[in-house]
Amino acid sequence: MDILQILKDDYQRFPDQQTYHIYAEDVYFKDPMNEFRGIRRYQKMIRFIQTFFLNCKMDLHQIQQNGNVVRTDWTLRWNTPLPWKPPISISGWSELTLNPEGKIISHIDYWHCSRLDVLKQHFTTSQRS
Repeated sequence: MDILQILKDDYQRFPDQQTYHIYAEDVYFKDPMNEFRGIRRYQKMIRFIQTFFLNCKMDLHQIQQNGNVVRTDWTLRWNTPLPWKPPISISGWSELTLNPEGKIISHIDYWHCSRLDVLKQHFTTSQRS
């Protein structure tokens, strides 16, 4: 299993057809909005993104592995389903920790902006193309 290639492919398709078997059953997830444990909860979060976010796209800028840690640098973009469909963009990075079997046991996202910055983006009226 080439974890880097699987992750590259997942980022390209995000949030559709994600590869969940690369995660441990009790995977720990944390970002500025969520913190939980478990693959089922992770799958529910991805389903929420698929259902609620419009035109969702994840741009992967860099991926690198150092021992059992994989770092990905990315930008997540979508339109929120409000009448003016504001374009939202969050750039950040993820640190994914692998267990000895090569499964992801920890997925922590960091943002280059604050939660308030993301909220403010909802009040713009410009359309993203």
